[in-house]
Amino acid sequence: MTPTLRDGVHAVYSHVADSPAAEHPFKVGRVFAEGLGYPAEWLDRVPAASVEAFTGVSCVSVFADLPEGARVLDLGCGAGMDALIAAMRVGGAGHVTGLDFSAAMLARARSSAAQTGLRNVTFRAGDAERLPLDEAAVDVALVNGIINLNLEREQIMRELARVLRPGGALYCAETILREPLTDEERNNLTNWFS
Repeated sequence: MTPTLRDGVHAVYSHVADSPAAEHPFKVGRVFAEGLGYPAEWLDRVPAASVEAFTGVSCVSVFADLPEGARVLDLGCGAGMDALIAAMRVGGAGHVTGLDFSAAMLARARSSAAQTGLRNVTFRAGDAERLPLDEAAVDVALVNGIINLNLEREQIMRELARVLRPGGALYCAETILREPLTDEERNNLTNWFS
């Protein structure tokens, strides 16, 4: 059976969670996060288990407008770094839900949340194209480099529109191609991580 893109993404990101210091087809960790613009003082407040397994394309949890008391979704939360920063920013009256499909990433995120003592963040298993949230359940959604790794992009955007309250905000950072890929390039799993 040929692995699907979803299988490949799951395997690669689960490997990052299990072995963040190993060699990966993309950058991982604190130095990478700092290079994207995450301030050291925020990274110092997040447990190392989340920071060392961070992957993404921008510092969405830092530049997003996250009002105190906001309900936030961190879609594709990975090891939880953005969700934990967001939870600190929205305060005790707010709440952050981190959602990911990798059990290994969620284990890191939950462990880090327990270390921080934050009570306004939860981590759930789920798929971006079928969000396990009610309609209009969140004020702000954060997406840090996951839509480009899923072929069901239109469905993901429909789901984000469904769970965001009217007037809510989506902060999305993604890798974008300048021109379409050939079928051969698109069907080669290694091309998705280079």
